[in-house]
Amino acid sequence: MLSNKRIQELELVMDFEKVEECFKEVSSWIENVGRKRLKEAINLDDSLEMLLQAQKQFREFDLVASEYCRRGQEALKKMDRWEDFSSVDVHSYRVKLQTYKDQLEEFCTQLDENRHRICETVRLYEFFDKVRQGICCMEEGVKA
Repeated sequence: MLSNKRIQELELVMDFEKVEECFKEVSSWIENVGRKRLKEAINLDDSLEMLLQAQKQFREFDLVASEYCRRGQEALKKMDRWEDFSSVDVHSYRVKLQTYKDQLEEFCTQLDENRHRICETVRLYEFFDKVRQGICCMEEGVKA
């Protein structure tokens, strides 16, 4: 039984090394590109036109970022079996795996929050723009 368990652990380590390149690529993109772009999306402009432009740019970024999130999540799924192993030999790999998982979850959550915030801000600005246009039309009607 111990021998079988040890073989399974070694297989997991080999699997981890195969998947780790994907983790490293996703992690590097998140740190070097993703987080910077999310920070840029925090400051939204004051006009509807500029906000719509920012939303368009964010959507383009969102497509790429969502693909990295998907790839990272697929890689993590391949490592689901790690939960069953607790030996000392596997511990360092579990720590790395948890680090990647935490980083990916945090980034994907921030991406979702920014997507929602930008969408809601655009809707609010569009609403206020319609209200402003309605007030202008009413003022013109009163003057006539």
